[in-house]
Amino acid sequence: MRYLFFVLTLWLPLSLHAEEKLNVVTSFSILADLAQQVGGDRIELTNLVDADADAHVYEPSPDDAKALLRADLIVANGLGFEPWLERLLASSEPAGKRINASAGVVPLMLEEDGEQVPDPHAWQSLTNAEIYVRNITKALVQLDPDHREGYEARRDAYLARLHALLKRADAQIASLPSSQRKVVTSHDAFGYLGQAWQLEFIAPQGLSTHDEPSAAEVAALIRQLRSEGVRAVFVENIRDPRLIEQIAEEAGATVGGTLYSDALASEGPASTYLGMFEHNLDTLMAALKR
Repeated sequence: MRYLFFVLTLWLPLSLHAEEKLNVVTSFSILADLAQQVGGDRIELTNLVDADADAHVYEPSPDDAKALLRADLIVANGLGFEPWLERLLASSEPAGKRINASAGVVPLMLEEDGEQVPDPHAWQSLTNAEIYVRNITKALVQLDPDHREGYEARRDAYLARLHALLKRADAQIASLPSSQRKVVTSHDAFGYLGQAWQLEFIAPQGLSTHDEPSAAEVAALIRQLRSEGVRAVFVENIRDPRLIEQIAEEAGATVGGTLYSDALASEGPASTYLGMFEHNLDTLMAALKR
């Protein structure tokens, strides 16, 4: 009986420790969904920038710093997307592992204020999203190797769905003639999607939503849309739609709907990454085929 009690007292804390969840912090909603898809019930997830919110202009709170200090894993996008997170990490110095989900992506380089900078919106390519998922899986397995099989099984099941959506997107967009491949959005967030399927995205704002375009820039864009006969103009879920609505009206174009750029929807089909991508694909195709 004493031996049984001794064995139980040894086993109980080890068993409890084995079932502890990893504390994972993600910087914005798209990464939160990808991490949850892979982590499943093995992680306790805290996300910083909510759905339908603009990560470009986010102001961290004291609670965010506390969440980082508790984190076993911090998942950021990288590529200069979250300068506020870099400042927060420098000031709080959390002990948890930090990864950039975009590590390994070949970045698009664009000119901003006379300098070449990487386009951070790499998740707008499904091929890049696979890199994100694999990076997140690798980090979770390193921190919790006893549950490798579960993480990798969820990864593989998720990537099978992603590959099916990629095949569908390839087939649908291939049917568009070259004259119907120009799109206007609020800010320059869809470069990777354009690169993947030879779509041309035009935006009055650059990579970030910080700076509003000048009246001269808006007027030049309207003239361009008129001269090139651009059919599709879209608002974004993170931006005030009034500027795009004004541009569409003055250019004689139609607002084709809402695209999700830097954040998932708070609810509905676009509240997951694959749902968001499918929504964007369907919305683009409906407008461009008119």
